[in-house]
Amino acid sequence: MVSTENLTTYLLEVILSHLALSCALLLATLASIRWFIRDSYRVDGLGRKHVLITGCDSGFGNLLARQLDGKGVNVIAACLTDKGATHLAAAASPRLQTLLLDVTDSGSIGRAVEFVSREVGDRGLWGLVNNAGRSVPIGPTDWMQIEDFTKVLDVNLLGVIDVTLQFLPLLKKAQGRVVNVASILGRLSLIGGGYCPSKWGVEAFSDSLRRDMKQFGVKVSIIEPGFFKTGVTQLDLIEADLRRLWAHLSQDVKDSYGAKYFDDYLKSQDFSMGILCSPDLSKVTRCMQHALTARFPRIRYSAGWDAKFVWIPLSYLPSFVSDFVVNALLPLPKDERKVK
Repeated sequence: MVSTENLTTYLLEVILSHLALSCALLLATLASIRWFIRDSYRVDGLGRKHVLITGCDSGFGNLLARQLDGKGVNVIAACLTDKGATHLAAAASPRLQTLLLDVTDSGSIGRAVEFVSREVGDRGLWGLVNNAGRSVPIGPTDWMQIEDFTKVLDVNLLGVIDVTLQFLPLLKKAQGRVVNVASILGRLSLIGGGYCPSKWGVEAFSDSLRRDMKQFGVKVSIIEPGFFKTGVTQLDLIEADLRRLWAHLSQDVKDSYGAKYFDDYLKSQDFSMGILCSPDLSKVTRCMQHALTARFPRIRYSAGWDAKFVWIPLSYLPSFVSDFVVNALLPLPKDERKVK
């Protein structure tokens, strides 16, 4: 028979365990409610603030510029081409201003700083969105030359750093925001070339910048989009550059991959992009807007179902698991060289 003392002890343990579980659930619920409410607070006076966005010819930058303009924000949209600037100006209100900016040219950045300084005056620059970027050349690593890497790194990483450094005095004056566009490929390398290293670099630069600028009231956020239909994922441009890379390979390297590899690689690109790429760019620009307008912006924003449910979770798993998944998306080389 169970003694009265043992039964009392058992019941007390059951009650305490249920009480602990209830307290944990209550705390989790309260934390979620607090997070939701805190997430909804917005800064005041958006109509008096200026935001500079790079890479506004198309894609995320173009859409963000039009959306912020529609909300009454003073947008300065930096475009690479006259055509891009003209089309954007025609689609926006007279309040939106455009300027030409090549993020790989320090002189061009300096001229943009002078222009923005005149516009913002003593208020300073509230927001800088480093959105300009390029993807090609991408492909197997041994198809590349060093200049293939630098073409991408100059825009995606060094351009982000140079633009940020030159605009920091204006951002510190306004105690504003820096929003850097990285990628899920800054967490998990799926392709060779300079794109993944550049986005990993953006992650590292943003983290150190955030810590350094915290004491000055400048907040830094990172956007990590999955795959979206923009110029970065434009298949005809990617395919044309892959053909260029393949054409310049030595016959020995081509033979090491096999005659069918190139066509199979193109098919895998078409298949992957077709399944993964979302046409809804607003999933990314909503994150950008929150980072610029929320009183308590997040440090990182993931955008897209593939980012949230596939790539970011996969990046936390052991490397052999992520390697298996990535390798399953690409064809295997079939070495056709004769073994001597």
